[in-house]
Amino acid sequence: MRVQPPSDEVVTALVRDATAAPSMHNAQPWRFQYFRSRGVLHIRADLRGALPHSDRELRALHIGCGAALMNLRVGVAHEGWQASTRLLPVPADPMLLASVTLTGPLDGDDDDPAPLHPAVHTRHTSRYPFAERAIPDPVRTALADAAHREHVSLSFASGWHLQAVLDMALEAEARNLTDPGVAADLARFTRRADDTRPATEGVPEHAFGPHRRIGKVPMRDFAGGKPMPGRPAADFETTPHLALLSTGRDRPEDWLRTGQATERVLLRATLEGLAASFVTQALEWHDLRWPLRDPVSGSAYVQMVLRLGYGQPGTQTPRRPVHEVLDIQP
Repeated sequence: MRVQPPSDEVVTALVRDATAAPSMHNAQPWRFQYFRSRGVLHIRADLRGALPHSDRELRALHIGCGAALMNLRVGVAHEGWQASTRLLPVPADPMLLASVTLTGPLDGDDDDPAPLHPAVHTRHTSRYPFAERAIPDPVRTALADAAHREHVSLSFASGWHLQAVLDMALEAEARNLTDPGVAADLARFTRRADDTRPATEGVPEHAFGPHRRIGKVPMRDFAGGKPMPGRPAADFETTPHLALLSTGRDRPEDWLRTGQATERVLLRATLEGLAASFVTQALEWHDLRWPLRDPVSGSAYVQMVLRLGYGQPGTQTPRRPVHEVLDIQP
C-alpha cells in the first residue's frame, strides 16, 4: 500500500532534519530534490561544499551526505512513514547519492530509527574537554549496535593501538598546519568574529573550542595556528575514548554507509548523555590512514574516528536555509 505523499511543509521539515547532520568543516555538501508525484526524495552531492585539498577523493563529502541521509530516514520514520532507501541508484549519475521512496505506514520493526529523532537537533560537535570517566559497557555495546545496523563496524581503540591512533592524528594535525592547500580549505570554511561573509556554513569562531594546554587529545586547530585574542586554554583528557568506524571495502557506497552509521552512533550517543567530536586528521593523509587500522580486528578500512565522552555539549553551528538546498518538483 502506497502512502499519501507528504505536504511541501512536511518535506521542508524533513530536509531541515537532514541538514542538521555534521559534515567536514560544516561544508554542507548536499542538495535535495523532492518529486511530489512519486513521493521520492533525492540527495545529490553539491560540489560547492567539496574540499579540494583535504578531500580529493570526495570520501568525506560522501560521509557527510550519508549522515544527512540518516537524519532524513529518522525524520521520515518520526513522521510515521516506511521508506525504501537506495544508494547510488543511477550509476551513470554518480552525484545522485541516494533516493528515499515513501512506501507505506511505518510498521514499527526493530530497525525503526524514529526514537533517535529527539537527538537530531540537539547533537552538536563538542570541542571541549571531556571528563576522565569510563563509558559503561552497555553504552559501548549500544553504539556498536548502532553502527552495525548500517553495516559498519565500530571498535574502541585501546592500549598500543590507541597510542598509535593518537600519534598519527597529531602527526596529521602538524602537517595540516603547514600545508597551503589544507590551509586554503580551512580558511574557506571558518568564520572569525569580524568576518563579513554570510554565516550559513563553515565553523564559526565560537565553535573553535579552547586551545589544548595539556592532554593527549589531538584537537583540530580551526584557527590554523594563528593567534586568536581571548581564546582560552584548557586541559584535555590524557586517555580519550576514540571509536573507529570501519568497512571491509572502500567504495563510495561504503562511504555513504559510514556516514549513516556515524550519524546513527552520534544520535544514540547524544541520547546516552555523551558528547562527541571528530578526530579525522589522519584520514586525510593516504600514508597515515592505512596504519590506523587495528590488524587484530581484521577491519580493512578505517572511515571515521570519533572522540566520545562526558563533557560540555557542543555549540550550534549555522546551516543554509532549507529553501537554498531543496528543489520541489511536480
